[in-house]
Amino acid sequence: MRKPDLAAAIAEKADLTKEQANRVLNAVLEEITQALHRKDSVTLVGFGTFIQRHRGARTGQNPQTGQPVTIKASNTVAFKPGKFLKDSVNP
Repeated sequence: MRKPDLAAAIAEKADLTKEQANRVLNAVLEEITQALHRKDSVTLVGFGTFIQRHRGARTGQNPQTGQPVTIKASNTVAFKPGKFLKDSVNP
């Protein structure tokens, strides 16, 4: 499912126009992004938690040459699914 498909499903279930649903979806995604930028976690009870994680620098390997390569430290986003989501995926 892509973003327009999700917006259309929201519009149908919430009795909104597709434009309104798209604005709501964009607002939710923007708020999640801003919270993660501030290093806050976002918890949607039953669905899951988005958190920012730090990856330390490490040594990798260039697959073409086999030479060691240094991979610099970076931040990434992790998602931990909630119980309801886990149970709905694994009936």
